[in-house]
Order: sequence, then structure tokens, then C-alpha cells
Amino acid sequence: MKGVVKQNHIPVNNYELIVVGLPKLLFTAIDGLEEETEKTSMPDRTVASGGNTLPVEFTGTSFEHHKTETAALEFWRKQGEDPVDPLYKKIGTLIKRDITGAVASTRTLTGLWIWKRKDADLEMANVGDPAMIVWSFSADKPLSI
Repeated sequence: MKGVVKQNHIPVNNYELIVVGLPKLLFTAIDGLEEETEKTSMPDRTVASGGNTLPVEFTGTSFEHHKTETAALEFWRKQGEDPVDPLYKKIGTLIKRDITGAVASTRTLTGLWIWKRKDADLEMANVGDPAMIVWSFSADKPLSI
């Protein structure tokens, strides 16, 4: 691969998700964003574009003991519960940096909200790994900048 891959690649461990109105968040992992265009089956058994894009869903994993972040994320999640707060959908920006630390790409996530929380599995045999929370997000559409 030497000579084929250009310099200043984007490592998968140099990113941040900034959400307007929330404190700085640390996610130890974020799923890759998967964008999908709706498809429709035709009478001749072929498939064609439906034209519309589907919402993007992904997860982010954070430390449960980071109390300020956990409280902010949980408050945000509860905004989507009945009675739904009209401000439950937010704007987020996923920033990826290259190996020099410069911003390499950004994705603006409009209509971003949390629809699920999963706490860590617990087991006595574990040697003390930190408890993590997995947050499930939905966004109307990511925009590349």
C-alpha cells in the first residue's frame, strides 16, 4: 500500500461529537454513519430509488462514571419521552481529525436525538472494567462539510 495511500490519513481514534446545548462529551466509540436511500420494488422485480433518504441511526459509548455527561445525555433522552419536549431534536457535529490533529472532515447531524440507552452488563467475574453506557441516536440527515 506504500505509495498508494496519501499522507495525513484520518485515524479512527481522533474524533469528537459536539451537540449544541450539551457539555463536552467523551464517547469511547461511535458507530460509523450509514446513509441509506429508500428503495422500492418494481413490478418487473427490479429495485429502483424511492428518492427519500432514511434517518441515520448510530450508537455512542460513554463512561457511566462521567456524571455530568451522563446526566446531560439522560436529560436529553428524557426530552423525547411523553410529553415530548419540542426541543428534543438537536444539532450535532461529528468532527474527524487527521494524524496532524487538523480537522479532516465534519458531518452536521440535524434532527439528532437519543432514542435508547443501554447500561453495561454486570458480572462478578469481571476484573473491574469501567461501566459503559451505549446511547442510540437518530438523525434526520447528515450533511458533509
